[in-house]
Amino acid sequence: MLIEWCISQELCFVCFDSLLAHFTGKELPKSSSTLHPDYTCPLFVTWEKSASGVTTLRGCIGTLTPTRLCESLAEYALHSALRDSRFPSIEPHELSSLFCKLSLLHSSECATNYLDWTIGVHGLRIEFVACDTSGDSNSTFTATYLPEIPLQECWTKEETIQSLIRKSGYRGDMTDQLKSSMKITRYQSSVSTASYEEYTRARISS
Repeated sequence: MLIEWCISQELCFVCFDSLLAHFTGKELPKSSSTLHPDYTCPLFVTWEKSASGVTTLRGCIGTLTPTRLCESLAEYALHSALRDSRFPSIEPHELSSLFCKLSLLHSSECATNYLDWTIGVHGLRIEFVACDTSGDSNSTFTATYLPEIPLQECWTKEETIQSLIRKSGYRGDMTDQLKSSMKITRYQSSVSTASYEEYTRARISS
């Protein structure tokens, strides 16, 4: 599979390159802009911080639309680190405790129903139309979880779907009719991770 050839720890190093260049005001290294120039796929960049044995999420942003890896990787690395509205922007003093995780998404397909997926294998995107909080008009609601999220949270399929519905911004009743009306897209991901220590060691030796 082509995506298995593309995914590598070097791509996480490019994400660190991007963040470090932002903090120092320097340009990205040339190698960062020439990786896999012809490959396109959906992707998510996740930043985590490890301190005193506890790992916390610091940002996760990506796209479900296929995009050119060489053009979008650095962009989403910065979006995830600096513009995830759930968290304060990552600051330079946090670099040494950071881990980067890159997920390249593939094998996207429509599920037959909201339970037609496998925990730990599939990520999910839900989409449905329902009345907004005012009850006066219909709105479209969407949300997604990467494959590892239900495992990390120890959720069942039902709990995962319920959490996705709330993540979409919908605050109404989660009826069986609502769940049955949802368009469910399931997908898989290939993942690479790197710590800041691994990044600095690799860049020093290169």
